[in-house]
Amino acid sequence: MSQDLKPRDITDDSLRDQGLSSVGAGKTLVIACGALAREILAIIDANGLEHLTLTCLPAILHNTPHDIPKAVEDAVNKHKDDYDHILVAYGDCGTGGQLQSVCARLGVEMIDSPHCYAFFDGTTQFLERGEVTSFFLTDFLARQFDAFVWKPLGLDRYPDLRDMYFGNYETLVYLAQTDDPALVQTAKDCAARLGLKFDLRQTGYGELTGFLGKRA
Repeated sequence: MSQDLKPRDITDDSLRDQGLSSVGAGKTLVIACGALAREILAIIDANGLEHLTLTCLPAILHNTPHDIPKAVEDAVNKHKDDYDHILVAYGDCGTGGQLQSVCARLGVEMIDSPHCYAFFDGTTQFLERGEVTSFFLTDFLARQFDAFVWKPLGLDRYPDLRDMYFGNYETLVYLAQTDDPALVQTAKDCAARLGLKFDLRQTGYGELTGFLGKRA
């Protein structure tokens, strides 16, 4: 069930478990992962992108990525008659190319990147680094670590599973969109809980800003 929200009401918590949520009155629709809501609203405000309307799918879909293409397709079909353009603020996000195929078939544009870690950090340099022993957090995942990492993996009930899941990782890399000391400390605490070294990388919004400005 979708729920209309004002920008100030769109928070990570309010979007996490609900369906489509829309704000704005522009003629370009951005269909986004709920994990990007704060960042997209900040970009819209900072760059005067009032022509954009934001609607978000639940961030929890990332726990079942095979469901993302159908959810995006349903959202496009629901809204396509009401907007001149539609942008899809998702990377591939574990769909194995299925989301790109859906977007191509529907004639809507998505970010050309495997996931948000890459487009925040810069896709080319992220892929060139090949950090296979790094576990990544964004601002959203630092805030929602328990809900999206710790509990879904069962670590709240079976902490001994930590080494099975994370034994091959060496470093937690926090890709920070904001300069927030409290959130940095939260990310450090997450690294400690996982038994990993900590690396802070201030990325800002990366390639997301340019993507949202395509229809300016």
